[in-house]
Amino acid sequence: MTSEVIIDVQPKDISIALLEDKQLVEYQKEQRTASFSVGNIYVAKVKKLMPGLNACFVDVGAERVAFLHYLDLGSQFNSYEKYLKQVVSDRKKLYPIQKAHIQPELKKDGSIANTLKVGQEILVQIIKEPINTKGPRLTCELSFAGRYIVLIPFQDSVSVSTKIKRGEERTRLKQLIQSIKPKNFGVIVRTVAEGKRAAELDAEMKILLKRWEETITKVQKTTERPQMCFEEESRAVALLRDLFNPTYDGIHVNDSGIYEEIRNYLGLIAPEKKEIVKLYNGTVPIFDNYDVTKQLKSGFGKTVNYKHGAYLIIEHTEAMHVVDVNSGTRIKKDSQETNALETNLGAADELARQLRLRDMGGIIIVDFIDMKLPEDRQMLYERMCKNMQKDRAKHNILPLSKFGLMQITRQRVRPAMSVNVEETCPTCFGKGTIKSSILFTDTLESKIDTLVNKIGVRKFYLHVHPYVAAYINKGVLSLKRQWQMKYGLGVRIIPSQKLAFLQYEFYDADRQYIDMQEETDS
Repeated sequence: MTSEVIIDVQPKDISIALLEDKQLVEYQKEQRTASFSVGNIYVAKVKKLMPGLNACFVDVGAERVAFLHYLDLGSQFNSYEKYLKQVVSDRKKLYPIQKAHIQPELKKDGSIANTLKVGQEILVQIIKEPINTKGPRLTCELSFAGRYIVLIPFQDSVSVSTKIKRGEERTRLKQLIQSIKPKNFGVIVRTVAEGKRAAELDAEMKILLKRWEETITKVQKTTERPQMCFEEESRAVALLRDLFNPTYDGIHVNDSGIYEEIRNYLGLIAPEKKEIVKLYNGTVPIFDNYDVTKQLKSGFGKTVNYKHGAYLIIEHTEAMHVVDVNSGTRIKKDSQETNALETNLGAADELARQLRLRDMGGIIIVDFIDMKLPEDRQMLYERMCKNMQKDRAKHNILPLSKFGLMQITRQRVRPAMSVNVEETCPTCFGKGTIKSSILFTDTLESKIDTLVNKIGVRKFYLHVHPYVAAYINKGVLSLKRQWQMKYGLGVRIIPSQKLAFLQYEFYDADRQYIDMQEETDS
């Protein structure tokens, strides 16, 4: 199996696609100015206590307050609280964590009202981003995640991933980490650390320790509260940290800054793989070049088609996600039971991909086509379990109920990914009436004339739908050639699959968007 990561960096957002055998299996899109990110650490203030929920609301410096439950304070909250007071009491000299005394553990059956008070400063970390009307969820058990290990302040234990099965390897890793970890730090050894040398683990330990020191130094130096004191790595690097494996064949990115950032990160965790990072300089949009745009448009939406005419209907509600399996136009001469089994097995394959692709979480209810034979129902359950083994999110799958329903729970950290596959008419802006389509190229030429002769931009890229691009480029004396003769050779036509039929976008020579859209065009 070949795996490739495609990263599309735009001025306002960054999109990351993971392809396995050229098929899109994971997709993430985030605003570059997003307020919240899982892993960010804040020194924040308690805003309101909620004794009935045994929780509180915390001000982290954003419009929406965050939620902190008593159980998320962590067993070592007393140690954090005392250490924070020691750190902020002396703005010049940092009190080292190795000298701190571990305080008694927080009682699990305690009360938030007896532990915190309004206005109190606490160190918190985001563990779940805002979903719908809910604010971000917080924890006071800080952690710094690396490729091989996770560093946890004010712990003293070393635990090894349960996915590492060999007893001798678990013992080796535990003894190794015990010998190199500093006092008052705990460590979780991740699955990918299996077989790694001491030097690799020690190098990452030093990197994570440096992050802790930078975080607590910022807490010490800044007086403004609330204040973000640690920002999680960029989305591109964070995804690679969790996903990267030596089988990757290529990481393609269209931004030089992110390109260098990823190369530097790979230089730390896998120096031999630095060369698979490629800077994309093509004129065609990077997602179009790697067939991501088409897969996005076909993979999202209410109806998802898969093999032999069958399809899924996916509905999202506040409480759960509901999936209905339909045989569609699938017609075979086999028995009804055989057809139902084949359709359901295909649905299990596609559904496992959809869960990863959309990052669906919470409760998922799947209505498969009814099957009578117990062995067929068991085969479907085993197929679904096998398909979900590639999924990094924690999940649980129950066998089919007597009503033919399968219940799945999947860890939800971020809102489910939603991509609008419907295209708004770019010429009428929803009014329902447009100019004659045959006049579209006249509109484009008018825009080009304005751009060249009035604004003074002589080199630019005009992105249009591929069908329109084919029309403009058609013939020896094509429209493109006529425009170049009239307005200069700086006129370049780029087909873009993301655009609607009569939609267009202008970009300057530095690939910066030029807004030439006017509602009066219609």
